[in-house]
Amino acid sequence: MKKLGSQTYSFESDISIISGVSLVGGKEGAGPLKKYFDFVEEDDKMGQKTFEKGERLMFLKTISSAIKKSKVEKDNIDLYLGGDLMNQLVSSNYTASELNIPFVGLYNACATMAESLIVGSIFLDSKGMKNIVCATGSHFSTAERQYRYPLEFGNQRQSYAQWTVTGVGATVVSTEKTSNIKIKMATIGKVTDYGVSDIANMGAAMAPAAMETLVAFFTDTNTTQKDYDLIATGDLGKLGSDIFKDLMMEKGYDIETNYVDCGHMIFNIDQDTLQGGSGAGCSASVFNSYILSKLRSGELKKVLLISTGALMSTTTNQQGDSIPCIAHLVLVEGEN
Repeated sequence: MKKLGSQTYSFESDISIISGVSLVGGKEGAGPLKKYFDFVEEDDKMGQKTFEKGERLMFLKTISSAIKKSKVEKDNIDLYLGGDLMNQLVSSNYTASELNIPFVGLYNACATMAESLIVGSIFLDSKGMKNIVCATGSHFSTAERQYRYPLEFGNQRQSYAQWTVTGVGATVVSTEKTSNIKIKMATIGKVTDYGVSDIANMGAAMAPAAMETLVAFFTDTNTTQKDYDLIATGDLGKLGSDIFKDLMMEKGYDIETNYVDCGHMIFNIDQDTLQGGSGAGCSASVFNSYILSKLRSGELKKVLLISTGALMSTTTNQQGDSIPCIAHLVLVEGEN
C-alpha cells in the first residue's frame, strides 16, 4: 500500500470485486431497489423459531451464494471477514462455524461493510491471500429489541428516527481472478463525537463522521466531488443526509448533484420508515445490488462508498453518554 496524506491508502495490487450478493427482507424488497436485490425473503425468520436464528441463516445464504457466484471453490476462500449488530457478533460467528472458512470478526456498527472491504483489500495487497469474502448485515427485529424496546411494546417512533434494514450483503474480492470492478483506495475514518446523545437521532450523530472522512479523502487525494460519479453514504437517512450536505458545503464542497444515501434510497416514502433505513445491512445490501450493478454496466465508473456507524452500546446509551461515530471510505472503480 501507499499512504496518501494522513488517512488514505492506495492499493498497489489489482484488487477485483468478482461477485456481490444481496439479501433483504420483505419490507426492503417492496422498496424502489427491488429489482436489484438477489433475494427477497418475505419470512424474516427464514423458517426458524427466532429472529436471531433467522438472521444467521440470512448470512449463510448470502455468503454461500456470493462464493458460488464468484466461481471460486470454497476451499480456496482464504478468509471470511464479517460483522453484524448483535452482541458478540453472534450472527457472523455462528455463520462462520457453518462455513468452515478462516474467520475474522469485525465491528464498526453500520460502518462495517466498508471496514471489511478495507481490511480485505489490505490482506490481499499483502499478497498473503488471494480470495476473501466480506459480509455485513442487520435485522430490524433483532436490532430493535437489543438497542431500543421489545417489539411487543409498540412504542411510538420519533419523527427523526430511522428503520433498521433487514438485509445482508456479501462481496468476494480477489487478486487471483479479475473483473472490471476494482477497489483502488481507502480512507480509514477517525472516531467523531459531536455530542448527540439521542439514540433515535442516528443521522445527526453520524453525519459529522461522514463529513470528516470525505474531507480527509479529498484533501489526501487532491480531488473534489466533481471527480466522482457517485458518493454514497451508508445510512444517514433523509435528515442525516441533509446535515451531511450542509456540513460539506461549509467545507467548500457542493455534493448535491452526485450524492445519495443508501438508507434514504432503500425505502419508498409511503413505507412509514420516517427518515429511511439504517443498520449495518443498509450499505451492505445497497452496495452489493444497486451500486455494483451500475458499475458492471458502465453507468457508473468511480464510486465513493462511505459506510457510517454509531459506536454506542445499550449500556452507554442508558448511562447518558453521547454517541461516538465513525465513517470508512472505499473508492471503487469500474473499468472498461
